[in-house]
Amino acid sequence: MKDLLIPPGPGCPRGLTVPAAELSEQFTHASGPGGQGVNTADSRVQLSLDLATTTLDERQRQRALQNLSERLTGTVLTVTAAEHRSQYRNRMAARERLAGLLRGALAPPVARRATKPTRGSQRRRLAAKRRRAELKTLRRRPPAE
Repeated sequence: MKDLLIPPGPGCPRGLTVPAAELSEQFTHASGPGGQGVNTADSRVQLSLDLATTTLDERQRQRALQNLSERLTGTVLTVTAAEHRSQYRNRMAARERLAGLLRGALAPPVARRATKPTRGSQRRRLAAKRRRAELKTLRRRPPAE
């Protein structure tokens, strides 16, 4: 198995290489199509990476642990792939999925820039409030004479 390469991008400007020794693969029976070999071929792949011991700097590690917290078991990130009939294609799919998750988790959050509402949106909001107020006044009981 080769090293996992993550392309350069925000949060990881020079890219990232996860050594193959840090990745753990397990193979199990996959459900779904597979012909006669479906009961004998272990084509489902579970690819795991322990984020606590992997080759990330401390800032990247904290960001990954925080952003992937719902997907982690302890500090281990596990990805499963079973959509293909062949074990090799499932291995490649799991590696791509893991690289995509890490790429997204390492990207820093985009700072929101405050903007002012446009004049048109303000006019529409106030017009809608006037229509609503008028509708509610029409629902009132008529004044006693």
